[in-house]
Amino acid sequence: MKRSVRGAAVLLAISFSMLGGSVSAQEKTALVSERDKVSYAIGVDVGNSLQPVGPFLDTAAFQRALVNTFEGKPPLISEQEAQATDQLLRVNLAVADGQPIPGMPPGSTPPPVDKTKVGLFLGTYVVGPSLLPFKNEIDPATLVQAVRTIAGKTGTPLLTLEQAQAEMQAYLSKRQATAGQRNRDEGAKFLAENKAKPGVITTASGLQYMVLRPGNGQRPMSTSRVRVNYEGKLLNGDVFDSSYARGEPAEFGLNQVIAGWTEGVALMPVGAKYRFWIPSNLGYGPNGAPGGKIGPDATLTFDVELMGVLQ
Repeated sequence: MKRSVRGAAVLLAISFSMLGGSVSAQEKTALVSERDKVSYAIGVDVGNSLQPVGPFLDTAAFQRALVNTFEGKPPLISEQEAQATDQLLRVNLAVADGQPIPGMPPGSTPPPVDKTKVGLFLGTYVVGPSLLPFKNEIDPATLVQAVRTIAGKTGTPLLTLEQAQAEMQAYLSKRQATAGQRNRDEGAKFLAENKAKPGVITTASGLQYMVLRPGNGQRPMSTSRVRVNYEGKLLNGDVFDSSYARGEPAEFGLNQVIAGWTEGVALMPVGAKYRFWIPSNLGYGPNGAPGGKIGPDATLTFDVELMGVLQ
């Protein structure tokens, strides 16, 4: 898995959405700070994705839901209400597009959709969660101003779609470079201290490991297919992947995983449990991993149980 720098549309993965609502008296006429530019650029991209459903969204409710999501507060709309709103939106969109609806006579009008609920639904369950990694760098009001202009087709946007994409590309590149340097510094400091701890072994490649439980079975080769249980964590303790949580072991070839796994698991006899500390050059490197949980140049910790060598 490799993570690449992409525009906000790919990052958001929005299926569909809506818009409309009152215009703020505090709307910006120029974008001065980087925060303003980034916020508006994301809003342009979101608004462009929302154009087909612009008439159905109350942007004031959308903004409230975004802020609420960023602050980690309880949802302003329940999942059940959101699902019902989603379904009714789909019907209204299909009718507006001239598509036949099963069970609905031609020319009939579907029940109206609640624009406030649409805003809350999108801000809570669609757009808001996708923007959480950027919540401290976004001004919701500026973002929603762009959404209102683009999706609602009200006035002239302060950035074109091309300008917004360029702004986001520059921002994401800078953000990734900053995060990468921070992760490299934290990883180097951690590994330097960790290698001196009792029981920690450092290999020639820089991989560090500790035997949590010895085993006496077969050792796999670097090309073997294995069955394992494992849990992966960041240095701050956040779990990013776990076969234990999924309730079943994983199976894969050791030549199909990151280099730290290929080297480390090949050291283990069946039945053993090891803890690995994997430097970024043996992990996901400067691109990190898809999904954003593993950032660029992150040092990783894995607890691994080798349960069997399959071939």
